[in-house]
Amino acid sequence: MEPAPASGAEIVSFAPATGEPIWRAPRGDVGACVARARRAWPGWAAQPLTTRIELMRRFANEVRKDAGELAALVAQETGKPLWEARGEVDVVLAKVEVAVRACAERTGQRRFDSALQGTTALRHKPHGVMAVICPFNLPIQAPAGHVVPALIAGNAVILKPSEKAPASAEMLLRCFHRAGVPATTLQLLVGAGEEGRDLVAHPDVDGVLFTGSSLTGLAINRQLATQPGKITALEMGGNNPIVVWDTPKIADAAALVVQSAFTTAGQRATAARRLIVKAGLYDAVVGEVKRLADRLLVGAPFDEPAPFMGPVIDSRAADGLTESFLYLLSHGGKPIRHLTRPRGDLPFLAPAIIDVTAMAERPDVELFGPILQVIRVDDFDAAIAQANATRFGLTAALIGGSPQDYDRFWAHVRAGVINWNRPTNGISPAAPLGGLGFSGNQRPGAFYAADSCAYPVASAEMEQPRASIGVGLSLP
Repeated sequence: MEPAPASGAEIVSFAPATGEPIWRAPRGDVGACVARARRAWPGWAAQPLTTRIELMRRFANEVRKDAGELAALVAQETGKPLWEARGEVDVVLAKVEVAVRACAERTGQRRFDSALQGTTALRHKPHGVMAVICPFNLPIQAPAGHVVPALIAGNAVILKPSEKAPASAEMLLRCFHRAGVPATTLQLLVGAGEEGRDLVAHPDVDGVLFTGSSLTGLAINRQLATQPGKITALEMGGNNPIVVWDTPKIADAAALVVQSAFTTAGQRATAARRLIVKAGLYDAVVGEVKRLADRLLVGAPFDEPAPFMGPVIDSRAADGLTESFLYLLSHGGKPIRHLTRPRGDLPFLAPAIIDVTAMAERPDVELFGPILQVIRVDDFDAAIAQANATRFGLTAALIGGSPQDYDRFWAHVRAGVINWNRPTNGISPAAPLGGLGFSGNQRPGAFYAADSCAYPVASAEMEQPRASIGVGLSLP
């Protein structure tokens, strides 16, 4: 069954592995949501910080209670394997304590005393009403990464999830509400692009925390270009390079490449899109990557044995990826492993590998799925140049090489995350995550998400006024 576009009075969520509808709800009213949030915000902001933190810890306990059911719903709604959905629940739990620590370290209170000049105090205030807009591929992890620090800071939050994965977000919000967060302080806005645009543009929304495609992020950036007072954090996509250089551990290198390129069926902003490999290692590395890709199980979330990857989100995405692969083929790409659909019209895609070295012009786009492009280079300078041959700048990884090679790679590659002998998508929630160029506006999430949820206020303070003017006065 082919999912219908998000139109009409309802939003319907479909299971990618079956095409069957699993959830439906009417579209939300943006104006009513914002009005409720605006009324609720002062009371929430007036709560002691310790109270807001305690409620976040209660939220974590509610997630633990529902961990199995929540993981099953995430797997069903996104198509990702159950083992991966369980890992997403674990990351949500980890983000709570990360956000608490980040609040203290990034947006805490500071005082600098001086006997004659009084006290200089640094404190932080919440923005007010925050819009959180999140993608389908991490339907609970991405919202938690924004919502938890925003609530700790004292904001009211309206979460607008992807129309392709709203059921998971709804279940996550029930955990917040059972923990004691008022339903007016944290609301779910069901909708698609129209609701997202209206929410961003609403004059009573004080900030936008966005995770999603570069196309949508650029539209938000244009929409808010004349509103500098509205905080805007954009976490967008990537055309991420993974470079394999001198290493005897070919099997390990191939495993890191496959993890980077094909986890979540390639539907991660941090996924490796381009494999850049030294010419002398090409046959060994690419051959091993292909052999490993041939062994990957592609299946439904609850299949036994467990698959490595599930379907992409819907048939429209699968069709677009197929067209992109055919474009690469017809413009000079040489197939190493063809993109195939092993389950008929359902959006399952077997991972594809294509050599694009001979292409005169390679499209600098984010192919959001299991397609890995391979580029052969002769020297390390060429590898760095190819890594930087993109408008994006989210993640990059070097596999192999010496410490000196990594120092050069780190110094010259433009990306917000640069890894060595680790996958491109292996990022700890205790570190900041963000990018530059078409990957974001350098407002990193994860540990630095607190920075976007409160603004600093500097104060010069004395208990009694004391001042004199010592120059420039006439005699009395």
